[in-house]
Amino acid sequence: MEAIFHGVLLALGLILPLGVQNVFIFSQGATQTQFVRALPATITAAVCDTLLILLAIFGLSAIVFQFEWIRVALMSGGSLFLLYMGYTIWTSVPKADGNYHVLTTREQTLFALSVSLLNPHAILDTIGVIGTSALKYSGAEQALFTGACIAVSWLWFISLTFAGRVIGKIDHTGGFMKLLNKLSALFIWGTAVYLIIGLF
Repeated sequence: MEAIFHGVLLALGLILPLGVQNVFIFSQGATQTQFVRALPATITAAVCDTLLILLAIFGLSAIVFQFEWIRVALMSGGSLFLLYMGYTIWTSVPKADGNYHVLTTREQTLFALSVSLLNPHAILDTIGVIGTSALKYSGAEQALFTGACIAVSWLWFISLTFAGRVIGKIDHTGGFMKLLNKLSALFIWGTAVYLIIGLF
């Protein structure tokens, strides 16, 4: 039970703070016409988190940081894509009928991949915190710890999508989503700037 409780608290501590990934998942829940249409972003983010957690716990992620060209490629590509997506979200406004231009399945998946895997904060937090914390467990306890972290991630993203869908139904004027779009774009551009600075 200690391993499960530890995994739940640790995963919540890392995933709850407001960031690009959370804002994006929430916004998809709010702007998509149906809950199921926002699932590509939700599932992609959850799968990416699962992958990062597994890599961190089994120590494979450390290999990436031994090769400078991989870091440069990830940060360069990530910053450019985030700048583009920030612009797309900033300029997204409700149509006259109150509906939004919604992202396609492909756009959702690509953007969810970028904010999940091209964010140095997310990678370093996962490796440094979850990976290090997992070292105190072995065997069945480590499996329970890993499962708890992954379960929290999936439940959180599904809940965030659902919350966005509820807000989307209530916000008939589109005012809240306009504000959320602006905030989301600022978070995204901020992350892009951080990536660019990190290259130097």
